Amino acid sequence: MTDSPIVVLLIDDQPTIGEAIRRMLATESDIIFHYCRDPTESIKMAKKVQPTVILQDLVMPDIEGLMLVRFLRAKDAPTHDIPLIVLSSKEEPLVKAEAFKLGANDYLVKLPAQVELIARIRYHSAAYDNLLKRKEAEEKLKEENLRLSAEVEITRRLQQMILPKTDELKQIKGLDIAGFMEPATDVGGDYYDVLNHNGRIKIGIGDVTGHGLESGVVMIMVQTAIRTLMTQNEADPLKFLSVINRTIFDNVERINSDKNLTLSLLDYEDNCLRLSGQHESLIVVRKGGEVEIIDTIDLGFPVGLEEDISDFLGETEILLNPGDVVVLYTDGITEAEDPSGEMYGLERLCEIVSQNWEQSAQKIKIAVIDDVKQHIDTQTVYDDITLLVIKQK
Repeated sequence: MTDSPIVVLLIDDQPTIGEAIRRMLATESDIIFHYCRDPTESIKMAKKVQPTVILQDLVMPDIEGLMLVRFLRAKDAPTHDIPLIVLSSKEEPLVKAEAFKLGANDYLVKLPAQVELIARIRYHSAAYDNLLKRKEAEEKLKEENLRLSAEVEITRRLQQMILPKTDELKQIKGLDIAGFMEPATDVGGDYYDVLNHNGRIKIGIGDVTGHGLESGVVMIMVQTAIRTLMTQNEADPLKFLSVINRTIFDNVERINSDKNLTLSLLDYEDNCLRLSGQHESLIVVRKGGEVEIIDTIDLGFPVGLEEDISDFLGETEILLNPGDVVVLYTDGITEAEDPSGEMYGLERLCEIVSQNWEQSAQKIKIAVIDDVKQHIDTQTVYDDITLLVIKQK
């Protein structure tokens, strides 16, 4: 037996047939039987009783049986998906073939044996029940996809809203800066910012774990915390990063989230960058295209993962000469795949920057992004692509 009742609607103009079918089904406690003698009322009655199986005669006075099959199977009919078993005295193969062509699910010559009729009713009713469950699941999936699409769009807009504007970057004395961020189809939590407060310059880049609205919210928390702490004139990079971590840790715990992020911060003053925090390796290209790679693994710890990361924090200084280029990026660039699944890689990124080191920050940025997109080609972009090019004037 099925979990839910089986509802049978018989459409037949002969009361004796209706009574015979009723008696056949009376032994089954989970089968509810309804009888419609007038075929012109069949759709109205079907709306009322919500059958899981319809039994229908072909020979009736008020409407030709095959025409009724057509009506019951019309695209806009409420009975369109309900299993339809033709129950008729006609045995001609052509009649059977036409019934199936019009959408009948089964054909029985009346009156069939009780055991066969019940078995076919159960079979088709179970199939209909599975169809309804599948449609319900598909509808829920559709609603979830719409919700996620809305989340993605909100996150994408939030990412773009908080990026530093071109005019802000131009006001940074001594540095030529160009940034790029392009969200993936399923937006992640990439972050970069360039802050100028009372002549103090702080540059940040990070990547929140996961994708979607939650990652975007954590990214905004980070941006807000950094900007707030900047206004408090905290000058110690390690203490600065420690406070940021504590703030994010408390917030992600409060919202019951498991998000954390890699984050590197750079303080710039007098041709010198002080780098702290763990993120992707930093690229420095010197005069002549010579490449230096600075690993940040020992300069920090994922932000928001532990309450106190002060013991893991470190810093290093990078002295810049005129024309030197510093490149910050997220793994959306180095892990970008081409159609064959090959990653773009750090080596290729260094090569492109080295080839273009004499160009402006803007032109270096364009050269890198064009090369990354050429590599990706038709492949799906799985992660945000973020790039920040800094050039000492």
